[in-house]
Amino acid sequence: MKASLMEVGVPSERIYCDYAGFRTLDSVVRAREVFGQTEITVVSQEFHNRRAIFIARHRGLDAIGFNAADVDARDSFKTSCREQLARVNTLLDMFLFSRQPKFLGPKVTLGPAA
Repeated sequence: MKASLMEVGVPSERIYCDYAGFRTLDSVVRAREVFGQTEITVVSQEFHNRRAIFIARHRGLDAIGFNAADVDARDSFKTSCREQLARVNTLLDMFLFSRQPKFLGPKVTLGPAA
């Protein structure tokens, strides 16, 4: 993704990778706790954005989504089944198990060094 952003002119020093965003829950929580963000834009397919924004809002972030193109018809059934399971898992993670990211890590300051 970083290479694609750089190809369209985004300077590399403006791109911050989340190397410990193993799951959507991890990435959303890390956006706030590690990267210090209170407002985020999630760029993904609509089905994933819905779940990510739900998690973000539950975790106190102001979140919006930018919907990328959907997966092709050949992969859509598998993706739909996986997403249904992911939604159930998200509810269990948040309301029953109170799961946290697998790895939080040190804080990262975004933008120019102060």
